[in-house]
Amino acid sequence: MYELLALLAAFALLYSVFAGVVERSWISGPIVFTAFGLAVGPYGFDLVSTLSDPELLKGLAELTLALVLFTDASSSDLNVLGRTRALPLRLLALGLPLTILLGYGAGLALFDGLTLFELALIATMLAPTDAALGQAVVTNPAVPGEVREALNVESGLNDGICVPIMFLFLGLASGTSGESSPLSTGLSLFAADVGIGLAVGLALAAAGAWMIRLSRGRGWLSPIWSKVTVIALAFTAFGGAQSLGGSGFIAAFAGGLLFGGLARPHRDELLGAAEGIGDTFSLLTWTLFGAVMVGPALTGFDGATVLYALLSLTLVRILPVVLVVSGMGLSLESRLFMGWFGPRGLASIVFAVIVAGSGLPHGSTITSVVVCTVLLSVVLHGVTASPWATGFGRRAQARSGGGR
Repeated sequence: MYELLALLAAFALLYSVFAGVVERSWISGPIVFTAFGLAVGPYGFDLVSTLSDPELLKGLAELTLALVLFTDASSSDLNVLGRTRALPLRLLALGLPLTILLGYGAGLALFDGLTLFELALIATMLAPTDAALGQAVVTNPAVPGEVREALNVESGLNDGICVPIMFLFLGLASGTSGESSPLSTGLSLFAADVGIGLAVGLALAAAGAWMIRLSRGRGWLSPIWSKVTVIALAFTAFGGAQSLGGSGFIAAFAGGLLFGGLARPHRDELLGAAEGIGDTFSLLTWTLFGAVMVGPALTGFDGATVLYALLSLTLVRILPVVLVVSGMGLSLESRLFMGWFGPRGLASIVFAVIVAGSGLPHGSTITSVVVCTVLLSVVLHGVTASPWATGFGRRAQARSGGGR
């Protein structure tokens, strides 16, 4: 345990010292930490045996996603989104369902042995995007602001939207194994996950926002401890919903949306520390992903798996985006750029961990497809983010005299 702590902390320290250099290159943080995990894990030099424990990855990944869901949802302004942000609204309301549908069609053509619900499950698991893999895009001021904002808002909300859909298909897929009524079983699991998750998340978010407002008004809130409140609230919502038989992820996402609206005057101040902790947890999750999931999966990739992964990152993502943002005055490069930069990351990893432990007959195949897609995304989106963002921004500025 202490060896693992020392190794992870030392590498995180080393990375933090050179993070600025890494961020200006074609290499991304997830690439570095995934490679590090693969190198020191059981399929590399096997320096720390603890890294082979899938439960360690499961626990860290779940907590990381819960915190990220809460903070991303809290920082979203739904009133502005609905009123003025037509671009991210189209990506979420139209692009996301089309991506899942197209992913389902690709799976139907490539995988003969999977059930219809399992194919839908894969498509949903790989629909959410992760802005952390495209930091060079969403933080590059050269890229047009509307494009950066659309991709950032989309990635902040689509993982939370996909959570209940994923659990629905997981329940339906699980119900096909010997259950007399798979539809009834799947829907009952879905209702419990969503209903309990919503109730717990909304109730705790309302109570937490009220306590923070009361404490701030009476001068009880400590500047130091105020940095802990959002983190504690996110984990309370997640753990509370899970313990009651609901979805902690839905609780974190729904609670974050409500908390962000109720705590709006002081939202940015409260979220700062939580977002930093979430970024740290994310990089540690990438390390365990490289150690626990990438090594075993590398030997199990077949032609259909690799082809589906490539289609998921290209046609399945790009075509819906290009279609739904047509007619909005965006150049073809803008539409292709937005379509390409839909990297798969943390949410897909957590979904894969959940499916791996679900006992599905074809769970290993589903996990392998997701791992292959995420791994290719880490590399391909990581190496293309900075060069294309810089070139795209320069060309967009050159075109700005005559419109977008």
